[in-house]
Amino acid sequence: MITEMTIGEILNEYPFTEEFFEQNRLDVKGHEDIGFNEFLSALSAQELEDSAIDIAALPGELDCYIEQMLEFLGIEKRSMVKSLTILPGHNKSGIPEGFERFDILPSHIVSIVGPTGSGKSRLLADIEWAAQNDTPTGRSILINNEKPDSKWRYSSNNKLVAQLSQNMNFVMDLSVGDFVEMHAASRRVSNVPEVKKRILEEANRLAGESFLETTPVTGLSGGQSRALMIADTAILSSSPIVLIDEIENAGIDRRKALELLVSQDKIVLMATHDPLLALMADRRIVIKNGGIHKIIETSTEEKRLLARLDVLDEVMQSARRKLRAGEALYTEDGEVK
Repeated sequence: MITEMTIGEILNEYPFTEEFFEQNRLDVKGHEDIGFNEFLSALSAQELEDSAIDIAALPGELDCYIEQMLEFLGIEKRSMVKSLTILPGHNKSGIPEGFERFDILPSHIVSIVGPTGSGKSRLLADIEWAAQNDTPTGRSILINNEKPDSKWRYSSNNKLVAQLSQNMNFVMDLSVGDFVEMHAASRRVSNVPEVKKRILEEANRLAGESFLETTPVTGLSGGQSRALMIADTAILSSSPIVLIDEIENAGIDRRKALELLVSQDKIVLMATHDPLLALMADRRIVIKNGGIHKIIETSTEEKRLLARLDVLDEVMQSARRKLRAGEALYTEDGEVK
């Protein structure tokens, strides 16, 4: 409860309350180690009169302010989403999907595989819109074993899902630094410079080609744009679920991208044709004829195969980097150099 927290704890937990104190002409600087009620009680009668302060009402007003800001920013969802559940529907032929329920927890990765046009993107759309037996598949989505709050379906401020795809382009005439600062400011983070620095560092770690904070967002390559948006989504987005639609050709370090998202306690689902991405997941959903055909847990043997595929992928990535740089490829002891 707010009344049990010190002013310093309130400011640390809810940085946007600084504006509340300023609007009510409350100079809390130097009083961070005492509670809000104690601070109000120490105000003189003259200070109360000069600032038109109602001691009895202010604690409740502060509680209300915090609640409204959390809802506006969508911050409370992140800690609330403890599970995502897919309930079965049917395939394009009307045949019921053969599972009872599929539960996914934070920091878990699920890949979605199947032929082109099989229905992978349809499953992502069902999750994004928190389907309630009201889409062509007849599936339903539960959050924490309950029907999702309507705000997660219709509110632009409380998005349940952040979606990343191969086709991400900027239309704003901003530098990378300005774009990140603007988003951070809209999220009311207290340490914008630090957050901006971290996002830029992570984005450059993911991108095949580095870029500066002064680079115009419209001047970023496709891979750089996707790297920036993945880092921004992982660090700043309040959406607890991330849907990724075929980023295998996105020109980014796929493993590092997934590790970054999972490190922020996101639930990650990705539609992919890439065997590396499919096997990086804890489980994979196989889509056939518009329905969930089967759900497979990645085996120990597959994880061993993944390590071998990683070696081959690094050879391909190295060759790509060298060719881009104008270097020639050659073999040494049967290996591509």
